Order: sequence, then C-alpha cells, then structure tokens
Amino acid sequence: MVFSSIISSPRGTLSPQQALKLANVYLDNACKENDGDITMVLCHDTEISLSQAKKAVKRTEDQYVIEEIAIAYMDLGDLLKSRGHPNEANVSYKKAEKLGRQRVTSRPNSITSSTKNSPFEVPRPLVRARAIPLSMHKQCRNITTIPAHIATIPAYIFAENVRLPAMEYKLPGPDERLTNTPQLAYCLSLLKPDRSPDDTLDPAAHNWLNTTKKDVDEQDRLKSMATELIKAFKRDELKDAKTVAEVVYLAPVLDKDSFQALLSIFYSGIDPSKLLKVHHLEGLAQSIQSADQGHLNADDLIKILELLNNRLRDTHQQSSNHMHQLTLAISHVLDAMADTKVTGLDREKLHEPLSTYLKELKESEDPYLVYQAAYAFQALLWVPDDETTWQAAMRRTGEVIQGVSGVVSAVKGLDLNKFIEGLGNIQKGFEGASKAIEIIKKAYDGVTSLAQSGQDLLESLKEGLSFECKREWYSALRGADVLIRDGDLASFKELVCEVPCRMDQVFQWGVCQRLGEIAFNPMWDVDTRRSAIEFLGEIYRNDEVWGQHASVKQWILNILMQLASASETSSQLYNAGAGALLRELESTGDGKTQTMYRSCREKSPISYPLKVSRPELASPSLLDHVQNRPDVEGNIRLLRKQRTKARGNVVYIPPQGKISVQAPEDARFPLMEKVKDFLESDKKVFLLMGDSGAGKSTFNRELEFTLWQSYENKIGRIPLHINLPAIEKPEHDMIAKQLRMAEFSESQIREMKNHRKFILICDGYDESQQTHNLYMSNKLNQEGEWDAQMVISCRTEYLGTDYRDRFQPGDRNHPSDSSQLQEAVITLFSLDQVHDYIRQYVIVHRPMWEVDEYKQALERIPTLKELVRNPFLMTLSLEVLPRMVDPGQRLSEAHVTRVGLYDHFVEQWLERGKKRLGEKDLNLQARAVFESLSDEGFTQHGIEFMKKLAVAVYKEQDGQPIFRYSRAKVEQPWKAEFFSREEEKRLLREACPLARNGNQHRFIHRSLLEYALARAIFDPQDIERVSVPEFGMGRRGSTSSTLSFEVRNVPEVRSEQGPDPNSPLVWRSFINDHSLLKFMEERVQQEPVFKSQLLGYIEHSKEDKKWRQAAANAITILVRAGERFIGTDLKGIQIPGADLSYGVFDSAQLQNADLRKVNLRGVWLRQTDLSEAQMTGVQFGELPYLTANNEIYACKFSPNGKSIAVGFDDGGIHEYSTSRMQTLSGHRGRVTRVIYSPTGDKIVSAGRDNRIRLWDMKTGSQLYVLNDHAGEVFGLAFSPRGDLIASGAADKKVRLWGITAGDCRKILSGHTGCVYGVAYSPSGDQVASCSEDTTIRLWTEGSGECIRILSGHSDVVYDVAYSPHGDQIASASKDKTVRLWNVEAGICLHILHGHTKTVYSVVYSPKGDQVVSGSMDTTVRFWDVETGSCRHTLTGHRYAVSCVSYSPKGDKVATGSGDKTLRLWDASASLSRLVSSDHSAAVRSIKCSPKGDLIVSGSMDNTIRLWDVKTGSCRRIMSGHTDPVFCVAFSTKGDLIVSGGDNDESVRLWKVDSGECQRILTGHANWVNSVTFSPEGDIVASASDDETVKLWDVATGLCRKTLSGHTGGILGVVYAPDGRQIATGSKDRTVRIWDVETGKCCKILKGHTNWVKEVVYSPQGDQLASASSDKIIRLWDVLRGKCRLILPGHTREVFGVAYSANGKLLASGSWDKTVRLWDVSSGECRAVIENFPDAVLCVFWSTSSDPNYLVTGCEDGSVLKWQVLEEDQCRVQLQWSASNGRLTVAGASIQDVRGLTKFNKKLLKKRGAIDKPDKKMTMVVSKLKEPSEGTVESSSSSPLWQAWKVYF
Repeated sequence: MVFSSIISSPRGTLSPQQALKLANVYLDNACKENDGDITMVLCHDTEISLSQAKKAVKRTEDQYVIEEIAIAYMDLGDLLKSRGHPNEANVSYKKAEKLGRQRVTSRPNSITSSTKNSPFEVPRPLVRARAIPLSMHKQCRNITTIPAHIATIPAYIFAENVRLPAMEYKLPGPDERLTNTPQLAYCLSLLKPDRSPDDTLDPAAHNWLNTTKKDVDEQDRLKSMATELIKAFKRDELKDAKTVAEVVYLAPVLDKDSFQALLSIFYSGIDPSKLLKVHHLEGLAQSIQSADQGHLNADDLIKILELLNNRLRDTHQQSSNHMHQLTLAISHVLDAMADTKVTGLDREKLHEPLSTYLKELKESEDPYLVYQAAYAFQALLWVPDDETTWQAAMRRTGEVIQGVSGVVSAVKGLDLNKFIEGLGNIQKGFEGASKAIEIIKKAYDGVTSLAQSGQDLLESLKEGLSFECKREWYSALRGADVLIRDGDLASFKELVCEVPCRMDQVFQWGVCQRLGEIAFNPMWDVDTRRSAIEFLGEIYRNDEVWGQHASVKQWILNILMQLASASETSSQLYNAGAGALLRELESTGDGKTQTMYRSCREKSPISYPLKVSRPELASPSLLDHVQNRPDVEGNIRLLRKQRTKARGNVVYIPPQGKISVQAPEDARFPLMEKVKDFLESDKKVFLLMGDSGAGKSTFNRELEFTLWQSYENKIGRIPLHINLPAIEKPEHDMIAKQLRMAEFSESQIREMKNHRKFILICDGYDESQQTHNLYMSNKLNQEGEWDAQMVISCRTEYLGTDYRDRFQPGDRNHPSDSSQLQEAVITLFSLDQVHDYIRQYVIVHRPMWEVDEYKQALERIPTLKELVRNPFLMTLSLEVLPRMVDPGQRLSEAHVTRVGLYDHFVEQWLERGKKRLGEKDLNLQARAVFESLSDEGFTQHGIEFMKKLAVAVYKEQDGQPIFRYSRAKVEQPWKAEFFSREEEKRLLREACPLARNGNQHRFIHRSLLEYALARAIFDPQDIERVSVPEFGMGRRGSTSSTLSFEVRNVPEVRSEQGPDPNSPLVWRSFINDHSLLKFMEERVQQEPVFKSQLLGYIEHSKEDKKWRQAAANAITILVRAGERFIGTDLKGIQIPGADLSYGVFDSAQLQNADLRKVNLRGVWLRQTDLSEAQMTGVQFGELPYLTANNEIYACKFSPNGKSIAVGFDDGGIHEYSTSRMQTLSGHRGRVTRVIYSPTGDKIVSAGRDNRIRLWDMKTGSQLYVLNDHAGEVFGLAFSPRGDLIASGAADKKVRLWGITAGDCRKILSGHTGCVYGVAYSPSGDQVASCSEDTTIRLWTEGSGECIRILSGHSDVVYDVAYSPHGDQIASASKDKTVRLWNVEAGICLHILHGHTKTVYSVVYSPKGDQVVSGSMDTTVRFWDVETGSCRHTLTGHRYAVSCVSYSPKGDKVATGSGDKTLRLWDASASLSRLVSSDHSAAVRSIKCSPKGDLIVSGSMDNTIRLWDVKTGSCRRIMSGHTDPVFCVAFSTKGDLIVSGGDNDESVRLWKVDSGECQRILTGHANWVNSVTFSPEGDIVASASDDETVKLWDVATGLCRKTLSGHTGGILGVVYAPDGRQIATGSKDRTVRIWDVETGKCCKILKGHTNWVKEVVYSPQGDQLASASSDKIIRLWDVLRGKCRLILPGHTREVFGVAYSANGKLLASGSWDKTVRLWDVSSGECRAVIENFPDAVLCVFWSTSSDPNYLVTGCEDGSVLKWQVLEEDQCRVQLQWSASNGRLTVAGASIQDVRGLTKFNKKLLKKRGAIDKPDKKMTMVVSKLKEPSEGTVESSSSSPLWQAWKVYF
C-alpha cells in the first residue's frame, strides 16, 4: 500500500504531500484509538510528520499545501483538547495560526467570499481538501444517532446557504437609450407590480425604482419597447440562436399578451412542416420554465405538448441532440402542467402515445437521452387529472412547487422536513405497502453492485430506470431544483443526504448533473463551485454511503472531464481542480472500478447536458432595431481582429515607469499596472513621457492589444489607437477622423459617440508637433461629446516645465483640473530587462550570436551597456553587433556609439533589401535597373534616397513624419520624386526602412527620419555635400523687427569654397530638435571635418547674415557636443535664437555679436567681452538678486503682487513697491515673520522680542502691539476674512487675535515644544500649527479644538502651509524633508527628499501644483505636488534660505537668506538642457589621480564624482554617504578612493573601476574633515572634528593607531612623501607633525591666528604649507619647525593650498573668489585668477607627467581645470569647467550692449559683469594688482527699492 511505503521511508526524503499524508494517517489512527497512551504516541508522530511537511513545503511555497498543514494542526489540536491535553492543544492551534489558519473547522463562508479577491484567482491544483480529519469522516458513518438511511457529507461542502448572484445592469435615465435587452429585462423586473420587496437592492436601484414609478411615460416606454421587441422577433425571418436568446431574457417580465405572442412564435417555429431548429426548442423550454404566474393556460400547454409529441414522433430517427432537446422541452411543459394543476389530459390521444414514445427512447444509444426520456416520463405520470399524491405532499409542506428557475414565480420557504416526509408518503400511497417496502429496501440497501460493472454506462443506467410507475426521485429532483434556484445549498445537501430515494441511481444521476451545472456556472461564487466538485468526488468515492452504481460513477467521470477541459475563461479556474480530482480517483476503488475509470477516460465527454450559459446576443440586436441603432459591433470586431493581428510576434519586455524625470531609479513601478489602475479610476488623462526610443509606441501597442483581449461586446470600452501624426488636425474631431480611417460609417460614428465609451491611446504628440490640449479641443466628456479616457505619449524633451496645461482636462465651464491628470515617465531598461530582451530576441529572431555572446559584448564593450538601456537602441544593437564587431577583435577595443549603431543598422537593412530584391521575380526593366544600382553601389543609393527624402520631409512638411501619396489625385511634385512608379524609386523604396499603411508612408521609427536628415547635413562617406535647393521658412512678425532673424531672398549660388549654402542648417532651425541634435553632437565628437564645417558657418556669419541660421544651428551643436570657446574670437558672429545653455565662453570675444533670443541659461561668460552685442530677448533663466545690509529672515508678496515686505535681523521691516520704499521700525531683534492682510492694507510682523505688531500700510503707523506670548513669536497667519490673526510662539501656545480690538480670542494648547509655524485654511475654518515636538496640529477656529495630529517628521517642524484648495498641507522640517499631507484623512501623501540640511520654509504655488522650499543647504527646490518629485533646484544663495514667497500670479518666487540677499526666481522659466552630472552643492575636496587621467571631487550634495581630465565629462557618480562629503583622496596606484564626511562620521573606500564601495570604516565620533593615503597605499589617515587622527589598515579595515593631542577639531591631514611623518592642521590654530611609527607628536607649529584649514607637504618633503581662516598662507621648514615665509594677499579665508609637481609654485584658493599662484622660493604672487563664480574651497595640482594643470572646486559646485603656462610671466588659461548650471558672468563686459532689459542688466551686474571692459581683457588672467576689500552698498541708497522698481 501507498501508506506502508511512505511509513517505511525516511521522513527527510518525503515530499510535502507525502509527509502531510503520513501525518493524516497517524492522526486518523489516533482518533480511533481508545488507549490514551497510544493516542499520545500517535499524536507525537503526527506532530513530527507535520514538522517535516512544513520544512519540505518551504522549498516549494505551495500555499495550498500550507493550508492543508494548518488544517491538520487544527485537527490535532481538537483531538488533544478532547483527550484532556489543553496545553498541547494550544501549541498546535498556534502553529496553525502561524500558517494563516484561524480556529475554525469549516471552510470559509461562501457568502462572505469575493470572487474578485478569492484564492481561486490564480489557478492551482485542487486536491481533496479536508476541513475535518479522515477519521472523523469514518466516525460520522458510525455514529448511532444518525439513522442508517441518512448519508453524511463533510461540513465544508455547501456549509451555508447562498444566493445565486443576480446580474445587475446600469439603470437608464428617462428617455435614455438602453444598451441591451438584459438591461431592459432588469428594468421591467423591478417595475413588476407583484414584485416582493427586496432589501438587497442597492441605493441606486431603489432611487431609480422610486423615480420611475412616478414617471408613467417612462414606464410605458419600457413596456412598449418590450412589446415592440417581440414584434421585431416575429418579423425576423432568420430567428437564429442569438435572437432567440435575446427574447428569452424578456419572457419572465412580459405581460400576458406579449408572453402569449412569444409562445405563439415559438409554436409556429416548431411546426411539423418546417425543419426542426434546436434553438427554438431551447427558447420554448426556457420561456415556459421562467413564465410568470398566470401566464400559462392549460389549453396552451396541452396544445404545445401535442405539437412536441408530433415532432417527437417525426424526429425519432434524427440526431440525439434533436431528440434530447425535444424531450427536455417536453419535460419543462409537463413540469409546468403539473405546477398549474392541468386536468383532463386526454390519455387516449396524448398521454398514451407520448408515454409509448418515451418508453421507446429507453432503447436509445445516447445515455443522456435515456435519462431525459425517463425524467419526461415521470413528469407525464405526475400530470394530474384529479387530486394526486403530489398535491397532497405539497399541502403538507405548505408550498406548491411552481417551476424550476423561474425569475419571478419562484417558490419561497420550502419546508424541507415536511417535503422529505411527503416523499415517503407519496411512495406508500401509490404503490401499496408491499411495493413500498420493496422500494425502500432497495433504496436503503443499495442497488446493483460493481459485480456487474462490466456493463457500460448505458446498460447500467437502463437497468436502474423504471418506466412503469411514479417514482419519488422525480419529486425529489423537483424540490432540489427549487432549493438550488434559491441558493439554499445547505438545504439541498440535506435533502440529497436524507431523501429516501437517495440510493436510486437515477436520482443520483440527476443530482450529479445539477452539481456539474453548479460547478460549470460562473454565476456561482468560488467556494460554491468548488464544493460542487468535491461533492461529486464524495459520491464517487464513498460506496458505503452512495452505493456502487457504475452508471453514476461513469456520469461523474464524464462531468469531471468536461470541467477539466472547459475552455471558457470563467471555468479555467476550476479545470485544474477537476483534473486533480480525476487523477485522485484513478487510484480509488478496486480493480474493477479502476478498469471502469480507464474505459471512461478513453472516451471523449459529451458536453451538451452541462451548457448553462446563454449564447452571445446578436449584433445588431433586436433592441438595436427597435431603437433604430446602426450595427457597430461587426465593424468593432473587424477592427479588433486587424489590430490584434498587427501586433504580430514581437519581443516585448514589460517596461517600468516612474512618476517624473527627476524621480530616483529605485522608485520605479510596472507601467502597465499603473495604466490599468488609471483606467479603473475617475482620472481622464494619462501622460506617458520618455526619451526617443524609450519604448512609448511599443508600450502603446501592447496596451491596445491587452485592452482588446479583455474587450466585452457592446458594454466594453473600445480601445482606439490613434497615431497622431497620421491624423490631419487632431485637435478637432480626432476620434471621428480615426474611425473614418477604420471605415466606420457616419451613422456608426454618431451611434458610438452617443452610446459607447472609449480608451484613446494617442501616440506621438511630439511627432504631430502639437501644442493644443487635445482633451479640451476635442471636448472629451462634455455633454453630447465623446466619452473617453486618454493615454497620450510624448517625448520628454518636447515639453517644457509648464507642459501640464497642454494635457490637464477641463471644459468650457471649468478650468483645467490637475487632479484628473496622471503622469509617468517610461524608464530605460534595467540590466535584468536587457538580459530578458536578449533571451527573447534570440528565440524569436535566431541571430548569428547566442545569448552568452551578447552578454559578453555588454560586459566588455565600453558604453554599450548604457546605450542598450534604450529599447530602440537595444534592438539596433542586437541587429548589428554580430557584424559590427570584427572577428578576432578584442571587445574591449570596440567603439560603439549611438550614431554608429544607426550607421550599421541602415547599411545592414539596405543590404538585406538588396538581397530580397535580387531573389524576387522582377520584370526585365526592373531587373536592369536593379543591376545598375547594384553595380554603382546599392547601399549608397539607398542612403542617398533616405537623405533626400528626409530633407524633403523637413523642407516641405516641416518634419511631419507621415507623408501621404496617392496616384489618384494631384500631389505636390516633390512626392512624385520618391513615390512615383519609376522603377528606380520603387526598388529603393522597397529596400529602405520605410513602412506603408494605405496611402501613408513613414520611416519605421521617427529616429530614423532624424538620423537620415543628420546624415544629409553631414555624411562621413560623402564630404562633398548633396546640393539641396534653397528654402526660406516663414515666421510670424515683420522681418524688420529686431526680433526677426529670418533670411530672405538669398541667391542660390554655391561658392567654390566655404560652407554649403543649401545645407538644411541654412534654411531651418534645429535648436529644439533634441534627438536630431544628438546625432550631430556625436558626429562632431567623431569627425573633425564636421566640426570644421560648423565653425565655418559661424565664421561666415560674421560677414554675411545669410549664414546666421546655419551659425545658430552650428554653435548650438558644438556647445551640446561639449566644445568650449575659451578665449575664442567670436566678434560679430550672428547666431540669433541659438541655444548656448551651459556652454563655456570664458574670456571669449563677443563684441558686436547678434545674440537675439539666444538661450544663455547657466552659461559660463566669465571675463567675456559682450560690448555692443545685440541681446534683445536673451534668456538667462534667472532674475537679479537684491542686496541688503542685514540678514533676511522674512519676506512676503502683497496680495496684488506689486509690493514685497522684508523682515531683517536687526528688527527692521522694509516694504518695497514701484512708487516708494517704506520702513517700519519697532521690533527689537530679529523679525521672524511678516505677512499681509488679505486686502493688503495691513502688515503683521513678529519677532524675537516676543511681540506681534500690526501696521497700517497707508500711513505706516503702528496700530497694535500684541504681547501676551511668553516667548519669541515664530509663526503668523491672517484669516481669509482678515478679522483674525493666528500666532505661534516659544511658549508652546497658538493664539487667535481679533484685529479690531487687538484682543486675544482663544489660546490653543497642546504642543509640547515651541510653535514655529501657523497657517489658516483657505476656508478659514481651520488653523494648522507646527512645532518643535515634531507634530502638526489641526484646530477648528470656532471651538479651538484640536481635531487631528499629523505625525511623521523625526525632528523639529519649522513651517506649515495650506494648499490653495485646502485639501493638502505642506510641512518643512529639520529632518531635511518636506511632507505633503491629506487634510481630511490625516495621512502623508509624499515625503519629499532632496535637501541635505534643515528645511526652514515651504509655500504652495497659487495653482497648487507646485511647492517651493528653502533650506539651510542654500538651495531652493521646486516640487511637483502630484508626483512628489523635484522639478528643479535653484542655487545662488550662499547661506541658509530662511523664507520663500510666491507672487500672486505664480510667475515669481522670492527667497530671503542669511547671505543678506533677496533673490527673485522665474517660477515659470522652462529648463533647456540640464547637466545632471554636475555637483548641485559646494565642492569641498578635489584631487587628481596618479596617472593624471582622472579627477575626483567630493561635495556637499553627498556625492563623489570622477571626471575625465581631457574632456571634463563626468565618468562616474558614487553615492553612499548620507551627509556632505568633506574630503577625498586617490590611492598611490590610483585604483582606490577614500572619502570622509559630515554627520555619518564614516570613512569609505571605493573601487575606481566600478564605483563600488569596498569598505566602510567607522570609529570617529564626529565629522571626518580630511583623509589621505600613505605613500605605500596600505594605510589611510583620517582627521576628524573629534580631535583625533586615525590610521586604518586598508586590507583589513582595522584602526591601527589613533593620534591625539589637538585641542580642537582637525581640519587637515597629510603624509610626508617618505611616509614617516604626518602633518595635521586644526581648529586650535596649530600645525602638528607626528611620527607615524610611534604615533607621537614631534613638533607643534604655531603662528596662525585662526583655524588651519589645510596642510600640504612639498614634493621634496622639506617644506610644509598651511592655509588658514586668518587669510594667510604659511610656509614652514619641516626640519627646524620654523615659519619660512608668510604669504598675505587673500582678503578672505584661505581654504586650500597645493604644490606644483616640481615644487616651484604654490596655488591657494580662498573665500574671496580667487586663486593665487605663489613663487615658493621668494613668496611672490605670480598671478591671480579672478572672477570665480563663488568661493574657491579646494585646489590641487596634477602630479602626472603633464604637471601643468590645476583643478579647483568652488562653493557653487563647479569644478574647473586650468592650464598653467610658466614662461616669462605666469599665465593661466581655463581648459574646461563643469558647473551646476549657474550663470557665471564675473568680469564680463556689457558696455553698450543693445536690447538688454534693465532687469537683465541688473542681473548681470549682480553676478559680477561690468560696464567697461578691462584694458587687459584679452588676457585670461589679470596681472598682479593690489587686492582691495569689496565695498557694501550704503543702505541709504536703498538698493532693494531701486532693484524692485527695475523689476516692475
């Protein structure tokens, strides 16, 4: 036996199922055992086996087996508890609960189960689950209290009664068109006058019913619609199955006349003179079955029965299906006749002939027909001609069974006990005592055994059937039907188990059929269907209870086989369960049973008896005809077929997304799931952004395919994919235009517009060059317009920062609503996705390489791994790599670029096209042309064709990527050049990467069009340009305007030398075509010839304006390619409209240049000469900052935006406006807050003097002083009404003050720390406060009650603000975060991470879509409220940003800082190109690698960056420090980097080649300020603010020594060149020299009067230089410990010093924004590098073979490399800069510039530009001059006021 083999096996080798089965064996035996000791031994064995099962199942994580183990633990606990061992029982219960099982012994209640969230959502094998042990099953059979004739079924099967879920439909409004006939039937069922009250109706149905009952016209409309539908059915000549199914829906709700008419139609359809239609029989049967009470007349039923009898006779020799349907219909008619008490049935003419035919059917070869005939015969016997036993039995029960499955005439309250009692009496009353005894004995003892099981299903069934007399099984099955119909499944189970005829095989046959139909019917819930399957298994297995009827067992197997092979989606969840049960039954029973099993499995099941669902309704339906609606479903099905077929066999990797471009990579999510969530929401527009080639179109096609797969006829939302470039003017009637292209008629379009819903998938917003809001321009979801949700995709680069207005929904009566817009950015592939793509690609396309070869290339080819993260580039790479890499070539030497991939892809595509054409059967003329092209170079011809076509597309249709051509109509001549029938054009067209859809042509991907144009501009293989005709683009405005720079009437003459006048660069601006520019950027970097050509355009623009467009394009390309114009002569160049953002023009000569509308955001213009340049319309992206004499701690715009109030550290308040500056004096000490009243006529201020002051701004007088607070006042807010003020203070209180009398109205207590901020809600009914106690409290203004506490911040909360709508709150905290809260729910919506220090201030934009925060980290950040992502970061302040304020229009933001400046920021300025690789905060440390090829920098932005020495490009970003990085250093070999930082107090070791953090060294108790490697590279020294230096072993990470002695934090540490000594500089103002071996201090060097910032040894080691906050550099003699030289000159603190490689020069960097170069021997300052953008915090000199370069790091985050030339005089030239996008114009001359606004001029001056150029301007570095302290503008000059007037 199986169990014996299991028991004999070691438990450790058992599977989870085997161990579980063994445990149940032990448990069953324990249940039967009476001896307590033996029972406990068996329980112990059970526990061991269950433990083994648990261990084994962990490997598989099979949740179902885990559930079974939990059940067994529960059973074990029950047994132990019953045997008097409660403690052991509790242990078992706890183990079950840990496995997720609660203390219940039955299965979950099916009533409370949800099919949506059921465990059956994921198909899994359904094994025989037991809620009670096997032994308890056996005990149940032997319990003496249960009568022998009563069967038992496990409790979990049909545990409780349920209700078959009724289908509910959307209820229409008055005169609203109905969607389908079932909807009409549902409405009429609710309106039936005899309808019993139903509390289960939802509120919407109740409301509809109450409203419609009052609307007689609407009732009449619905009723007449049903009547008209029956008439339409009568007129329908076809009357197919779908239309029959449609009218049957109405049968239960028709009035009597309409129902009689329907019966008449069916009656006529079954006329003997016509061909019998099975669906007519089905319709008749279902109509009778569901007829309303009183609608069936006896005469009608008799007449129908006569007809069916005749057809039965005529159909006797026809198919079994026809016969089955006839007998089924007869059964329903006879059931109805019995229910309606039909009497006087003519037995001679009808009864006897019918019974004879039914008896004859007993000999049929179809077992199902035999059973149905027996049932019909029994029904015939039960049709009464006088009072019968059936009626008597019904009287006993108190109910009369009125029919089966009727919708309205359902019988309620069947008394099961009386019904079963009646069945016994029926049999006794009819057949006498002797016959009754015989039948009961037969029923109780069982019938034929399996000794005769050699019979097949048919024979064994016939043996058990009786056609002689009435049998109780018929009545029992009728009662069972009633119970099933009402969902009384527990009662149904009780009936089946207790009815006297339960052993009758025909009764069991009928029961099994009903169980099969329950299991097959998707209307039932999960547990119910599962119980039906398990019920079948019980009947099959349990011979003792149910007998050994072979026919029943075979019937069960047939049902299970049908379920296991079901193809319907709703049944696929259960076929696995039925299949598992079948496999279990294979080994059940003896040999004969198993033989029968195998015989049955070999036969295919017959499925028609279990068909429970109605067929699909017709399209157009009868209802559509009644409502005069055109058929659309046919066309929709065709569209669906076309679109799903178009998808084809593609490689698809589900993409990831993130909420914004700025969101971190670890915040990615599955994009498809996010879009599906959107489609289930009420939101209207989903904007999908991404780079070119990121996979937006691929995703859109997959989304469309997915939606079509789940589309539901008639009611489903129609997915409509719209390729926007293919639609002419999609801003108007876009959906109708797309449907017309899909060949829908106008009437169909109108029908869908009025009655269908859509999901629009709009692809290529950028390609269609749209600027319209397509949602609003198409009036989506407005009254009478299209009902649709929209998914729309667009390249990220096409959008500016204010793009949301183009997508936010709205209508004519409401502004755009940001809450209805959802966004996502499709992310680049992860490495795992790249590998998945490779695997799929190899399977689908079978390329030359295998998966491993591709992976090897990814790992070894530089830059390839990053390139293939772009999905389209991934496709190109896999296509071309096998041919792109030469055999035998080392992969690490291969050079792969984006443009290189396109080059190879296009050439390979054309070669394949050539091969395909060569194999094609061409005509003679085509063959000759093909051979000619091949001889001349087919590939080159193809490339030229692509180039010319791309040029024409951009020239003739402005880059619109889809080009239409039809020979049937006159087209533009240029199209014929490419699409004519000329053989050469046709062949090249076929070979090129073009796609065609009807008369529409396009490149297969937009980027190939851009590539072709880029190659037309410059083709490496064809330096002689192809001439393109001159073209002038029109622009709005006059050409005489100073802002117009179009070239007009340029002669088409090509010069023999110089640039090509016909190049696309000449006649079109490509400034904003970022993808195209990217191709040309790479060409510049690869092809010096192209660079020379572009420089030629710029040079020629100096003399002739016809080149200015080309020059603007050229210089834009060069700047983007990283070219730097340092000291370049650009005098007179004409580049209007160029994008020079983030370019470097250090010391460039731009005198008299045409710079109109040039983008100069973040440009480096240090010491550039802009004299007399035309600068009308230039964009700097910044506003001027305003300088004050005191630190600013409060600022606020007035309500009208024309004034701003500023609070200062000295207690003063200034209000600046266009007409005046007003000073308010009164506070003693810092002003912490200043706010305007809602009307702007008053100001309230608070300060550290514990006072609140109210000011009248008309007079400037002080109205009140409110002084009730017992501490500093930090928070202030005006109520929206302007009658109250809220204040918060250090006394932990919030006070509400009245404006009129200045009295304190309420005190709000609850905070346990200082209250730093308060805010009123826009409605004025709430006050929010934030506190030192880390919480935000919400108070009601009226009662002063605290209604909610918002907790989440981990440190002090400094500011709080309500959103304009009042639904959100923003809070700023010392924990470095901003949080956004939902006011109503009190939950945190977003935590905004990004600031690196305390956040002091936060404010919402007037629209509520942005939050701006100011921080101690000196930055201002703009956050997206919807996504929580940082839109951009603004730098400029040098100290903490203490306050922020939005202008009322939302176009400006004002920020105040401790650096004594008030800065104005353009809140709406769009960002052009961000250099994301640059530092965003101060660079504190910088070093060069020993080889001289890399530079490393550490920054306050918490990152470390590696820079390429030659190009200045960022090679790698290393993240890991949780706080600012103060110091970095290279190891001696250059393979490692060491870093130290701020509050994380750690030292980290990094691998240079991978950027991986190799080790974290912890031990310091404070900031790590400096780190260095020993000369041998085996030791790292770190200096800390904890006053120690630690020496760490690089190999082990252990601390070898700790050097102590300084009395202040140590700021610098350095090894001597010989490694024997260490020098340190400290806050204690000393330099110390230490012996490395002993760890003792050898010398203490004194002389500095302030902190020693850095120390450095000379290359020879005999000298030591130290830099100090005392503005002095000292040079020390190491041996003597004496100061040799003192180097004065810097005017502020000196932060860094560095020796040149030969030790002759020393460089120093200072807070005074200069670097000085010193002669070490004399102490002379050889040169001063001036006009740095900010303080210079670190310097380092290269120690490589090319020693003459210097690198510097600045406070603004910039890294600069300088070339130092030591000739007669020391000269320094900037080689490159890596800045964080901050405008740098220090020393630039703006003398006599034209068109520059006063506002921009003020900005440039504030940034260091000068009106008059230095005479030595051509020198990159000025000669040495005496330093002078900078002067501060006198406060009397009121610079803020003057600047404010300029601003307005």
